[in-house]
Amino acid sequence: MGGVEETEEEHVRAAGLRNTRQRRAVLEVLGRCPEFVSAQELHARLTEAGGTVGLTTVYRTLRELDRAGVVDVVRDEGGERLYLRRPTDEHRHYLICRRCGRSRVVDAEAVERWAAALAEATGYAELEHTLELSGVCGPCRAEAEVAGERAVCSP
Repeated sequence: MGGVEETEEEHVRAAGLRNTRQRRAVLEVLGRCPEFVSAQELHARLTEAGGTVGLTTVYRTLRELDRAGVVDVVRDEGGERLYLRRPTDEHRHYLICRRCGRSRVVDAEAVERWAAALAEATGYAELEHTLELSGVCGPCRAEAEVAGERAVCSP
């Protein structure tokens, strides 16, 4: 299952992780996912592709890849962690549709400047933050209007 980008392999190695068959399989299948996916969904896709990576290994690998900065992680409304292979080295923020799960990267430079200023003002180093934005995308809003529904997810 080739195709893992060199930069990701470097991230994995720099984080002290070995470049294992399972890790490569997870990265390759995750790289084919255009939207955020759960560990269970990723495991199902791995299995469909003929992979033999166990669910526990998928969870462990995703946690390690998150720490290495190779994947982006958000939580859905139920609190489940969802993963997307990060295409660059930079930290990103996403706007996620609560109905269909579609995501898009948003320019959050103001958040980054605020976090840097807060770290400097408080004397904190290595400041990390999480910003999750959700709404209802245009296509889902239009679909709901046609159906006469409110454009929100059911609990």
